[in-house]
Amino acid sequence: MTSPSSLPAASPASSASSSSLYLVILAAREAWHTRELTRALEARGHTGAVVPYEGLVASIGRRTGLRSRAADLDRADAVLARINPSGSLEQIIFRVDALHRLEDRGVRVMNSPRAIERTVDKFWTSALLEQCGLPTPDTVVCETPEEAIAAFRAMGDVIVKPLFGSMGLGMVRVSEEEMAFRVFKTIETIRGVYYLQRTIDHEGRDIRAFVVGDEVIAASYRTTPHWITNTARGATSYPCPVTDQLTEIALQATRAVGARWSGVDFIETQDGYTCVEVNTGGEFHGLMRTTDVDIAAKIIDEVLLADRVRGDFGLAMT
Repeated sequence: MTSPSSLPAASPASSASSSSLYLVILAAREAWHTRELTRALEARGHTGAVVPYEGLVASIGRRTGLRSRAADLDRADAVLARINPSGSLEQIIFRVDALHRLEDRGVRVMNSPRAIERTVDKFWTSALLEQCGLPTPDTVVCETPEEAIAAFRAMGDVIVKPLFGSMGLGMVRVSEEEMAFRVFKTIETIRGVYYLQRTIDHEGRDIRAFVVGDEVIAASYRTTPHWITNTARGATSYPCPVTDQLTEIALQATRAVGARWSGVDFIETQDGYTCVEVNTGGEFHGLMRTTDVDIAAKIIDEVLLADRVRGDFGLAMT
């Protein structure tokens, strides 16, 4: 893959006229996922660079532009936005604003900043899932410890999650009132938002369905002796059949947030599938161990080779 320091000095017009496309991958760091995406990109005869969100520098005035390290994002044919790393509210807003700016200038961004906004915020994701009629856990979001305690007492056993977060980090299961007081006091100290979801007993197993475009390309069960089933936290993956019902709900959830690729997490209940989260930077390392599908190649094809208009990729909801 081309390093940021060796970027071609081509204009956007000359880049677009070439059969080789130039992709910038924004990520928290270079790791297994970015290496897989790089492999798939180069196998298709394209070039690109992996650069960090934290390196974004926007300039306005005589030298207008957006770069990360030496990579000029304005010259990219497309930008693939991986997981937005943790940071302050200002940092997260700036990163998403930078993606909006790129879209406004005609650079293809996937997933779109609008979709990222809808999934980086767990409350907004839950609200959109409910609005689309999809089954999702009972949830209460509030700002005061009194309301949080009332919600805990009503539900009895809850998962407390950070409003912004991924890979299971920062989640706490609360089933005793004494623990609830301690957890809620900590959140009050940092002036956080209380996001409580009713615990659904899944016996240590959930499902990750991976959507690219208009297809569920693979799915896996994730199992663990603990209640947190993220593979980043040690869960084991094994194949899950992609049923018609699973496909329908996964596609609905992905379209609800306006994404073109996502990892959708489900819990099986007596009434069917309950949709817990939609991840627009979805981890697929564990899933790759359970399928012959080249997930990285599917993502690259979707962002670079699909015949789509630039911009928001036709959001299902506005």
